[in-house]
This record gives sequence, structure tokens and C-alpha cells, in this order.
Amino acid sequence: MKMIFTNKLFSKLACILALSVLGSTISNSAQAQEVLTIQQAIERMLQNNLNIKQGVLNVATADVNLSQSRAALFPTLNGTLSDNISFGRSQDQNTFQIINQKLSTTNGSLFTSVDIFNGFSKVNVIRQNKILLEAGASNLDKIKNDLVLQVVTSYFQVVFNEDLLKASQEQLVVAKQTLTRENALLDAGNKTLADISQAKAQVATAELNVTNAQNQLTISYLTLSQLMEMRADSQNYKVVAPTIQDIVYAQKSYNVNEVYNSSLAIFPDIKLAQLNRQAAEKQIDIAKGARYPRLSLNGGLGSSYSYIFDYPDPQRSFSDQVSQRFNQYIGASLSIPIFNGYNVRSNVKRARISYEGYVIQEQLTKNTLNKIIAQAIADLRAADARYSSTLNTFNAQKDAFNVIEQRYNVGLVNSLDYNTARTNRNKAETDFIQAKYDLLFRSKVIDYYLGKQIAF
Repeated sequence: MKMIFTNKLFSKLACILALSVLGSTISNSAQAQEVLTIQQAIERMLQNNLNIKQGVLNVATADVNLSQSRAALFPTLNGTLSDNISFGRSQDQNTFQIINQKLSTTNGSLFTSVDIFNGFSKVNVIRQNKILLEAGASNLDKIKNDLVLQVVTSYFQVVFNEDLLKASQEQLVVAKQTLTRENALLDAGNKTLADISQAKAQVATAELNVTNAQNQLTISYLTLSQLMEMRADSQNYKVVAPTIQDIVYAQKSYNVNEVYNSSLAIFPDIKLAQLNRQAAEKQIDIAKGARYPRLSLNGGLGSSYSYIFDYPDPQRSFSDQVSQRFNQYIGASLSIPIFNGYNVRSNVKRARISYEGYVIQEQLTKNTLNKIIAQAIADLRAADARYSSTLNTFNAQKDAFNVIEQRYNVGLVNSLDYNTARTNRNKAETDFIQAKYDLLFRSKVIDYYLGKQIAF
């Protein structure tokens, strides 16, 4: 009995020393790394993510399209300048007789045109481009929103894997202590080789769990880094774990209709669907504009200069010719569509069909949002119940294991029952960790749909 007590004391001292060294290593590592909160991770993603930068460029393109449609209302002004050399019979520019000659002619003109009426097509294009600019901004918000949810998911995966690795390492320490104690008892003649084999199997299982947890943690860090557009080999940060207060807040109840009505006013997916429907409605007006006559004013001025090669008589100077041939004109043109192979009618029909499609898409988006929110709230309630259940199970398994351990230390329980109790306790702890972070994640999903800042 004295030897058993000595071995037990030695095991506890070894456990304390191992945990102290592990804690010191983790502490020193954390000091050398940046501490990254979930809000900081979101902000870094918003600054660096390439999908967001591409969305910004799309908005800039929509803004250029709007400016161009407005500029289309202004008159056009163009100039031409041409020079030709002709051979053979042509009109003498001095005598106006038809002769054989080599002639160089230079013509210049300046002309302008402005639409007075074109079925309001240009005005409707401006209105449509305004809507499309807003839609581009909403699509950018949608991209950001979707990426925020991805960051939150990845961040919680990292936090979960951190706790899972810590629990696995602690379980490995206990497994090694048990193996050391079993070897000591074997030397004293109180244990068999079968007991040693079971203890070694527990150590191997615990080592495998640590390796798997470490791999999962590395992958989750990699996923989070990629969302923030950070290099995969530059992981120099640690995440912040939630507190007890965050868990208490996560157990808040929500009403589906209240969350849905709040989301309708702020969720970018809904706004984008509404703007796309409005832009499609304007496309109908644009297509109808081709049914109306088009009235435009135009005017211009010009002059010319000619030179005849090998002409015997003196020719008029450049200034004289340009001045004498200077001409101006102003006019109006009216284009009346009569029949164009039903092209206008087909364009109007296509625009209306497209509009109906966007109406349906808007309603589908609302229905999907309602369904997702209802599912999210149901998942939150289930996660809350699972958290309470796994907490109770973990506490019960922990207490049961403590009793089994005490009885095992004095030889009242065999190795099989002891290992079974420890396995049940370890599984209950893993289930509890998973349920805890699942509850926190589900609550943050509701905050996401309510447009609240995600932080803890």
C-alpha cells in the first residue's frame, strides 16, 4: 500500500509538471504571436479579399456607364478632313469646264447633331443605369456579407479545434501517467502484461487524437488565412476564445417573424433582387421607345481647296478658295418606324419576360431568406438543448470517472472498467466542446441576419 501511495504521488507530481511545461510553452508561443479577435479577422478580410476588390471594380464600371448615359443627352460635334488626288476627266474649278487633268482636292467640315425626341429611350437608360449602379453596390455588400459568414464559420472552427487540441493533449498526459503507474504496479506484482497492453493502447489512441486535432487545427487556420488573403506559411496569430458571458448571451430566444422582418430591410440579397427587378422594368420602357418617331436637329459648315497640276494659268490662293467655297447648313430629320420585321415588338416581349423572371427571383429570394432564418432559429434552439444535455453528461461522466479513478488507485476496479470510464469521460468532453461552439456559432448566425456586428 505504501508503494501504491508513493507511485500515486509521483504520478500527480509528474502531471503537474507536464501541465506546467505545456502551459509555459503555450504562453510563450502566444506572446510571440498576434492576438486576433473575430472582428479584426472580419476587418482584415474586408480589406484584403480579392473578391471584394473585384466587386469594387464592377461598381466603378457601373458608375462609368451611368456617366456615359448622361453624356449621351449632349449634342455630338465632329469634324472631317480629307485630301484626294484624281486623274482623268473632271471639272475645272476655275472655268467649270470638263477637261483631262490631275487634280488635288482638300475638303474640311464640322458638323453637329442632337436628338430632340427618341421615345425617352436615353432618359430611361439613365434611370436604368442609376438602378444598376445601386445594384452593383448591393452586390458588393452581398459579397462582403457572404464572406463575413465564411470568416465567422472558419474562426469558430479554429476556436473549436484549439480547445479540442488542448483537451487531447491533457488526455495524453493522463494516459501516459496511467501507463507509468501500470508499469510500477507490474514491477510490484500487482498488474499483468494485459493491463500494460491496455495502457499502451490508451496512450497510442491519445497520441493519435492529438495528431488528428493538430492537423484539423492547422487546416482551419489555413482556411481562415486564405479568407483574409494571408500567406499560408505566415500564420503568426492566435484567435480569441469566447467567454462564459458569450455562452449565456447565445442562449437568448428569437422570433422568426421579427428576425425576418428586420432582415428584409437590411439584407443585401433582398435589396439586390429588388433592384434587379426595377432595372428589368426600365428595360421594358427602353424597348418601347423604339416604337416612337425620332426627331433630331443637325447642322454643319465646311469648305474645300483644289490644286490642278501643270495648269498653265495662275490658280486662286488657298484663302480665296476656302473663303469662296465656305458653306453652312442646318436641318432636321424625322425617322418614323413603320415596319422592321417585328423587331421592336420582340424586344418588348423579351423585356417583359425578363421582368417577370426577376419578379419571381425576388420572391424566391424572400422565401429562401425566410426559410433560412427559420432553420437558423430552429438550429439555435436545438444547439441550446444539446449544450445543456452535453454539459450535464460531461459533468456526470467526469464525476463517475473520478470515483472510478479513486477506486482503481486502491485496487477495487480493474483496468478495463477504468479505461472504459476514462474513454466515456473523454468522449463526453469532446461532445461538450463541440456543442458549446455550435451554440455560439448558431447565435452569431442570427446576429448576421439581423445586421449586428459580430464580436465576442
